[in-house]
Amino acid sequence: MRPDLLLAFMTYAFVTSITPGPNNTMLLASGLNHGFVRSVPHILGISLGFAAMVFGVGAGLGRLFLAYPFLYTTLRVVGAVYLLWLAWQIATAQPLQETSAPGRPFGFWKAAAFQWVNPKAWIMAIGAIATYAPAEGGVLAVIVIAALYAVVNAPSVAVWAAFGTTLRRWLTDRRHLRIFNIAMAILLVLSLYPLLSGQASQ
Repeated sequence: MRPDLLLAFMTYAFVTSITPGPNNTMLLASGLNHGFVRSVPHILGISLGFAAMVFGVGAGLGRLFLAYPFLYTTLRVVGAVYLLWLAWQIATAQPLQETSAPGRPFGFWKAAAFQWVNPKAWIMAIGAIATYAPAEGGVLAVIVIAALYAVVNAPSVAVWAAFGTTLRRWLTDRRHLRIFNIAMAILLVLSLYPLLSGQASQ
């Protein structure tokens, strides 16, 4: 990959990874409710699961959506329903002070699997391959792009979990914590809007 193309891609990966979206909203809530360390599997699941998606798109999986548009429509519906369910789980999460066994954070495999039903992640992956993968690069170029995306993505999304952990020190009041969780749930629901406009954020 040429240096100028590499710089452009890294910028694209950073901006799409660190801006608000379903993954980062859930990590913010996870950092607050479970702490940073317990959120690490969630972070790794997002980054490696998304890298696998980028590779899959580069290997030709994305062409299925062009050949069979109903598959993408189905994906959008499934992803939207799942996001609504996650929003409900966050909104109704019990504050840490109210239970000795708080809900479990997203594990690695669950976070990785979520990428495959996240329509925004598909938009990001297809955009990365369509824009930055050299036509003559072959499989090696796709592997490089997927790996670089994971390298940029992991610390970018980790910032949100770290921020949530910082907020944990301040939101010790049960009422304030409940309000925060409800606000995160609302943001997660609002993150469905870009599906209609074609914008992508992590």
